[in-house]
Amino acid sequence: MRADNTAHLITSARTRHELTRAKAIRALRKLDTAEHPVTFEALARAAGVSRSWLYTQPDIRAEIQRLRDLDRRPLPKPATTGQRGSDASLARRLEIALARNRELTADNQRLRRQLATAIGHLRAAGIAAEP
Repeated sequence: MRADNTAHLITSARTRHELTRAKAIRALRKLDTAEHPVTFEALARAAGVSRSWLYTQPDIRAEIQRLRDLDRRPLPKPATTGQRGSDASLARRLEIALARNRELTADNQRLRRQLATAIGHLRAAGIAAEP
């Protein structure tokens, strides 16, 4: 019978969570004092965390929104008509994106087949596959 390591895993997860929060808050303060625009993307990049994780932290999210609302620097002006992409350019970019999407879908299917085959070989050998 395996030892119950649940308490250690919970402690480790809490510690990792608190360290990540501290890193995000430190980066938030650094962005604010450096007078950089405080956005979810800028903070995620500076702290080395994901934007989705930032959205799940109510206090950090509220602080980002507060600082963003206080930001008095003018936002960049939207592109003028002369700077926007032409219809042909946009169509070409869409075509490239769709082709890349098809490639990624094919790669994903190929990798799923390889994984299923590998799991089958492990089962045939009597080895339990880790989830």
